[in-house]
Amino acid sequence: MKGFVRFASILLVGSLLVSGVFANGQQAEGGKQYYVGIAMPTQSSQRWIQDGGNMKKILEGRGYKVDLQYAEDNIDAQIAQLENMITKGVNCLVIASIDGESLTNVLKKAAAAKIPVIAYDRLIRNSPHVDYYATFDNYKVGVQQGGYIVEKLGLKQGKGPFNIEIFAGSPDDNNAYFFYNGAMDQLNPYIKSGKLVVRSGQIEFAKVATLRWDGATAQQRMDNILTAYYTSANVDAVLSPYDGISIGILSALKSSGYGRSGKKLPIVTGQDAELPSVKSIILGEQTHTVFKDTRVLAEKAANMVDAVLQGKPAEVNDTKTYDNGVKVVPSYLCEPVSVDITNYKEVLIGSGYYTEAQLK
Repeated sequence: MKGFVRFASILLVGSLLVSGVFANGQQAEGGKQYYVGIAMPTQSSQRWIQDGGNMKKILEGRGYKVDLQYAEDNIDAQIAQLENMITKGVNCLVIASIDGESLTNVLKKAAAAKIPVIAYDRLIRNSPHVDYYATFDNYKVGVQQGGYIVEKLGLKQGKGPFNIEIFAGSPDDNNAYFFYNGAMDQLNPYIKSGKLVVRSGQIEFAKVATLRWDGATAQQRMDNILTAYYTSANVDAVLSPYDGISIGILSALKSSGYGRSGKKLPIVTGQDAELPSVKSIILGEQTHTVFKDTRVLAEKAANMVDAVLQGKPAEVNDTKTYDNGVKVVPSYLCEPVSVDITNYKEVLIGSGYYTEAQLK
């Protein structure tokens, strides 16, 4: 009997190998590996390095061949990378776009080659050839940022008025509008009531956007605001949508004397829990960030790859929000977590995202 069971097991394994379903990364014809192209925007941001690395590790662990490319925020370079991946015969593309409106033509080429496309954390716009979108609840990120300012200033308790300045993300990134809208929905009632005062008058998205999420651009704008509007007043809060922007804002503030001689730093929000910003929070400089666990997002995107290459529907939890101008893209939204000095150990170290040694 034991011999029969062993023989049957060998037959089963053999049939799985022949049919190509022994591993997620194997095709149906002769067990050939699936080939996945991953296009990431830049290595200048810690989070994208982690996103790309996590995706590659997970997919290779599942048996896929992976081509991971970074375009260093050069739109033409990203398009060239994608065209090269299509030419090399990838079976699926996972794309974190630099400019969400620049990929229409290259995605037509992907569709012609029957290559499914998964948008990764940045919605690809103006194309019907986007199968799924893996991201975080981006509106909620903004709600957490704006809500943090409301809470810490005691605005619900009637405190104020306080001076605030507004920063937003890159206008070519669809997420930037969700972050901004979520935050401003929290802040606008207090701006209208006069409890929050934007001395620069710069409130509309077009005026407060930061191209390419660039910290140096944010620093220069903050310098200009401080020089023009705060010679005889102090900033009490700055809405910042991203840690790299926050670091630039803090550099401008510290150059203007904030953080010393009794002139305290304002509340400064952020996003992505990047290492420099978490260290800044520990030092009492940056006040807040929003943690988006890239390990979770990478796994959700990898699951989408599995599904589309097996001809199955992927797991989604949102089929209404993300209209790319041509279609509503079915999406999976991961949960963001608000982080400050009170809970960074529990959230970041407790989850294994960072070690204590990394934060020293």
